Amino acid sequence: METKITVIVDNKSIDGIQGEWGLSVLVQYNGKNILLDAGSSDLFLENMGKLGVDVTDIDYATLSHAHYDHANGFPAFLDKNKKARLYIRENTAANCYRKAFIFHKYIGIPRKLMTKYSDRIEVVSGDCKIMEGVWLIPHKTNSLDEIGKREQMFRKLPGGLRPDDFSHEQSLVVDTDKGLVILNSCSHGGAANIIREIQETFPEKNVYGLIGGFHLFNKSSDEIREVAGKIRDTGIQYVCTGHCTKDRAFGILKQELGDMVEQMQVGYQILI
Repeated sequence: METKITVIVDNKSIDGIQGEWGLSVLVQYNGKNILLDAGSSDLFLENMGKLGVDVTDIDYATLSHAHYDHANGFPAFLDKNKKARLYIRENTAANCYRKAFIFHKYIGIPRKLMTKYSDRIEVVSGDCKIMEGVWLIPHKTNSLDEIGKREQMFRKLPGGLRPDDFSHEQSLVVDTDKGLVILNSCSHGGAANIIREIQETFPEKNVYGLIGGFHLFNKSSDEIREVAGKIRDTGIQYVCTGHCTKDRAFGILKQELGDMVEQMQVGYQILI
């Protein structure tokens, strides 16, 4: 059965449909509509209308991680759609910060999201199967707080600010005719790490591709080429990336990975 994936929000806009710094992706799978993230604002609702998607038809909503550019649209979503539950990782909280000069800027979810919509939120732990052929998988790689420290990203915990270990980040995994497809909106834990996590979680299945941002906009050319090499070494066959990858890094990935990599933009559709 064909799986259809549509980019609702991305940095790159197209004629007549606006983009923003953020990501929202619709997965149409086995008769169900699954929303991954809702961008930085309620722009995703406008874009859905232009792309012929009815927000009330969404069956499942998932949050990739606890940052504003993926979560800020969810209050509008939960107000418009009265049936879908929002699946979030157990360590999700309004506690994410990024260091900017000497200050720590809040970059987390809407502060009242967890309380105002508590009856609509499904907090998940471990490997979570949300429907047949669709899973939410947490990070299983050690020492991801080292990435948080390098990226100057923190969580405010009872003991104070601590480097983010991205325990609030999860991958949406869909079992397609070509193999497993991973959707991870920013891949803070590392694109190759995420691919390996899914390969180890489902050793009996082929992992076909990875879709999402790779957080490469602030990396050197050598670092980007290293990421490309690690992705190639995993043996996957398909990559579609955008958002926090941005154009410069995408160009380097294209040089390194060739036809296996495609670029996201608003309205882009992937048929698998």
